[in-house]
Amino acid sequence: MSKKVGIARAHTNIALIKYWGKRDKDLFLPMNSSLSLTLDAFYTDTKVVFDDALTADAFFLNGQKQSEKENKKISQFLNLFREYTGERRFACVESLNFVPTAAGLASSASAFAALALATATALDLDLSREELSTFARQGSGSSTRSLFGGFVEWDMGTGTADSMAHPIDDADWDIGMIVLAVDTGKKKIASREGMEHTVQTSPFYPMWVETAARDLQDIKDAIAQRDFERVGQLTEHNGMKMHATTLSANPPFTYWTADSLRAQEAVRQVRMDLNLPAYMTMDAGPNVKVLCRASDMDYLVAALKEYLQAEQILTSLPGCGAYVLLETDWQESERSFSRGVEHD
Repeated sequence: MSKKVGIARAHTNIALIKYWGKRDKDLFLPMNSSLSLTLDAFYTDTKVVFDDALTADAFFLNGQKQSEKENKKISQFLNLFREYTGERRFACVESLNFVPTAAGLASSASAFAALALATATALDLDLSREELSTFARQGSGSSTRSLFGGFVEWDMGTGTADSMAHPIDDADWDIGMIVLAVDTGKKKIASREGMEHTVQTSPFYPMWVETAARDLQDIKDAIAQRDFERVGQLTEHNGMKMHATTLSANPPFTYWTADSLRAQEAVRQVRMDLNLPAYMTMDAGPNVKVLCRASDMDYLVAALKEYLQAEQILTSLPGCGAYVLLETDWQESERSFSRGVEHD
């Protein structure tokens, strides 16, 4: 019996210029281009084994066999590669998520980026990372950006062949991020559901698309100039605009909780008290992310502990792009997970 094996790690990313809404739900083509920062603190390791002995695909997350619904989602994703290569075998997919799942911390981004690279490795595909991102995109839109490190743009493109990610900047100029994990439970409204409802019902949505395009160009200019404060201001404004579209949907909804609002107020207060640049953003979840200078993180964390519990405050530096792991790396990840190193 022959097997083909691929193992990969991908880090999460946090969008600074948000992707919110699809123009094609099947191909995951976004309504607007986006830009993110890859983080080194949160990641997913995935092992893919194509095996003659298997009679169906199987998916295990954090050591637990997943539901038929989740298994089907993985099978559909693997089919993209099977159709591309002519591979006929089924696969066993094992993932270890070193990031809280479905809590607005981009676990799906790292998950599908790792799955895409592991699958491509198992099948010996010679694809550029940009090309691979067009596959990853069809599992999770934001996963396109987790194939790269630092600041990354996902270009909306004109169709499925050119809607892809590419790196913008290594973010090696004193960039950091603080995550205020006020609630790492599963969110009540999935991102895909929230996006679709917003696109269909929010009167603010057309203006979101128009202004997001301007924000993207402005933040790319600011990154090129290494103008941290301008990058932060654009990040905070763009994130708040995205959430304004959910509040204007019909019926309105929000990913914010009372704890989210308290965390936001804590950031504003600390920013004022310390007179340090620190800028908020939030994805489709209750947790607050704070873009800051890496050299300021210790001061900001100490001040934020006056408002939040220490275990709710997580820090990260910029992360690298996805990369291939060896079997020994996978074994170490399994040992780390079993020791409770994961953030879940």
